[in-house]
Amino acid sequence: MFTSIRSRLSFSHLVVLVIGMGLAAGFSWLAVERLYLNTQRQNLLAQANLTANALEGMPLPAEPSDIYLQTSNIAPGIHTRLLDEQGAVLVGLPLTAGETPVQVPLAENNAFVAPDDLLQRPEIQQALDGQAATAVRKVSSANGQRVLYAAAPVWVDGQVAGIAYLATPLPSTGLPTNLVIQLLVAVFGAALLAWIAGTILSRRISDPLQRLDRAAIAVSDGDLDQHVPVSSNIRELDHLGQAFNRMTANLRQADQAKTAFIADVTHELRTPLTVIKGTVETLEDGALDDLDGRSTLLSSMHQETDRLIRLVNDLLVLTRSDAGMLNLDIKPVDLSEMAKTRCQRLTPLAAISEVALDLINTKMDCIALGDADRLAQIFDNLLDNAIRHTRRGSRVMITIKPDEDQIQSEVRDQGSGIPREHLPYIFERFYRVSQSRDRQSGGSGLGLAIVRALVQAQGGRIIADSIEGQGTVITFWLPAAKD
Repeated sequence: MFTSIRSRLSFSHLVVLVIGMGLAAGFSWLAVERLYLNTQRQNLLAQANLTANALEGMPLPAEPSDIYLQTSNIAPGIHTRLLDEQGAVLVGLPLTAGETPVQVPLAENNAFVAPDDLLQRPEIQQALDGQAATAVRKVSSANGQRVLYAAAPVWVDGQVAGIAYLATPLPSTGLPTNLVIQLLVAVFGAALLAWIAGTILSRRISDPLQRLDRAAIAVSDGDLDQHVPVSSNIRELDHLGQAFNRMTANLRQADQAKTAFIADVTHELRTPLTVIKGTVETLEDGALDDLDGRSTLLSSMHQETDRLIRLVNDLLVLTRSDAGMLNLDIKPVDLSEMAKTRCQRLTPLAAISEVALDLINTKMDCIALGDADRLAQIFDNLLDNAIRHTRRGSRVMITIKPDEDQIQSEVRDQGSGIPREHLPYIFERFYRVSQSRDRQSGGSGLGLAIVRALVQAQGGRIIADSIEGQGTVITFWLPAAKD
């Protein structure tokens, strides 16, 4: 059974709240109970000392009832609440075994205790030693009621002549009822506030996630125009929302690129196929018997077929690059020799355009790690592109030189240059600065895209720089081979 994240957060918060409040309430209860007991000890001990001090130096009466009257008259108000509610007795000394049982305070049901039992009580022993003391014990005669005792010595002529013995019952719960109620109200109030805060927090966390969930479902259904707000003020959720928005933006861009790619491929294929189809139809209509016309038609068909083959091969390279299936044979390659060889191969094409190919080398080792066949393809594409776009009678310069732990290769032409607004897109597939120029010169708009894919596949990087009217520079770097 699935539950919402809000329910899970609320339940988890409630569990943590119950455990936390239970522990806090337990520790608080113990602390308050200890404070209450210490306070009661101090109060009762103070009352016992006051009673003993009031009787100091006076002859001790024979009957406890006389003690009550005398202490009340000597210190009016001191024992009123104690004597009326809990009771106090004066224990005369000396106590010996076999004597008449001694009366104890009313808190112990006004019972009589044998002197031997009374002398075993630690508070009595300390009082006999001249030091007031307290003790807590359960009284069986009071149904297990806990009782707090205080014993203070009564001094007569410099000796302990008696003991003022007071007692007060303690609550069975450890704390008075009114204090227990106050603690429970405080715990309930704190739990209520914590629950409200937890509900608000769980809502702040769950609402953005629920919006993200709905948006993700919409994207999975094909709606790429989804955008989630990033305003929860929770860093992780805002980062997640930003990542989702970037993802949808990239998906939209990829979808647009796919649509444009299909349109461009369709257009590129349609032109040569149309020419081939028209040529075939012309031949079928009787041009096959015309030897002079047939030669021209077959030549045109051959050119368009080559164009189709080049386009298919270029698309195959890009597809394999996207899939990481280029199967590169990486090994040390002398880029200076590679560039020299490619320049010699393309010299006839450059001569047709009256363009000179100049190779500039620093005479230093320029051994890079790469695939020789793919490097040849990179140089061919760059040189072919530079020759087609440079001015007649100008030069194309190729520079190969070391650059720290890389080998830098640069192809510079003296063409019309690329406008600044087009420069960031020239490595995109089928992108043309001029929509007609490449088609007229036989280009498909894939050359630079292939170059970038091959350079990156071999661990390198590539950039372009251009100034209108002065030419374009394409520079790429490959890892240098280590000695």
